[in-house]
Amino acid sequence: MTDFVMPGDKLGLIEEIEGGPNTFDDGETIRASSAGMVDLDKKSRLVHVRNGRQLSIPKKGDIVIGTVAMMLPSMIAVAIHYLNGKPNSSGVECICQNPDRKRIIARMNDVVALKIETHLNGTIHATIDDPELGVLFTKCNACSGNVVPLRNGVKCPNCGYMEDRKISTNYEKSDFVKLRD
Repeated sequence: MTDFVMPGDKLGLIEEIEGGPNTFDDGETIRASSAGMVDLDKKSRLVHVRNGRQLSIPKKGDIVIGTVAMMLPSMIAVAIHYLNGKPNSSGVECICQNPDRKRIIARMNDVVALKIETHLNGTIHATIDDPELGVLFTKCNACSGNVVPLRNGVKCPNCGYMEDRKISTNYEKSDFVKLRD
C-alpha cells in the first residue's frame, strides 16, 4: 500500500493491523496522524506513514491546556495549545461533556485544563472532573475585567457580576504550564 494520506485518514481496523510511526489508534481504527505515503508490511501487519511530520495527538490520560473555541449547553470544544505541559501547534481540538447542563463549566476564550478520556469516532473526548482540571484563566463576561475565583464560579470586583465556572485548583497560577523541562 503506497497511497498518499492526510491526517485522520483511515488506514485499517485495529483487529487487522497495528499502527507504527505517524499513526494513531482511535479505539476502533488505525488512522494517519500526518500527511505522507502509507507503508504496509503485510507479513508483520504493521502500517506507518513515511515522509510525514508527526502531529501531537493526545492519548488517554494526557493533560491538555487550551482555549474554549465553542460552547454548547451540553459540551465545550477546546483548541489544544499544550499537551502534557509542552506547546502543541497541531491544531487539534477535543470536546468535553457538561454533565450539569444548568451550570456553565467554561465560556468562550477561557483557558482550561482537561484530561483526555478516549478517542471515539474520530473525536477526542476529555473530562474536566478532577480538582486540578477546569478554568485556569478567564475574564468577566459583562465588562471584560479581571475576576476573582469563588467556590463554584467567579466574581468581578469591578461590576459585581457573578457567574458559574468549573475553577481549577491551579486557577491563575503562572506555573500551570511548564514550558521547559
